[in-house]
Amino acid sequence: MAWLLLVGAIVSEVTATLALRGIANGIRPVPALIVAAGYLISFALMAMALRTLNVGIVYAVWAGAGTAGTAAMAAVLYDERLNLTAVAGMVVIVVGVAILASSGAATHE
Repeated sequence: MAWLLLVGAIVSEVTATLALRGIANGIRPVPALIVAAGYLISFALMAMALRTLNVGIVYAVWAGAGTAGTAAMAAVLYDERLNLTAVAGMVVIVVGVAILASSGAATHE
């Protein structure tokens, strides 16, 4: 269950971060609401995941998956370029997080 909460936190964080593009040139109500709600939901879900999972694991997975997910979705939605170096960096982040998560130190209960 904690891992599903963390996935929800990542999805809402990526959504909020992508919506920041909509307020980059001035505050507009709908994108601003998506940003605020997305981050609020993300932190709430992350806090619930922390009931079971260690903070280091939660933050590493959230930040790593959020970074990779945001970059990938920005390429799809906004035609932002991802060159081979950027993709390699995202792979390194995901592999590092996977190693950390599989270390056996994921939970505190």
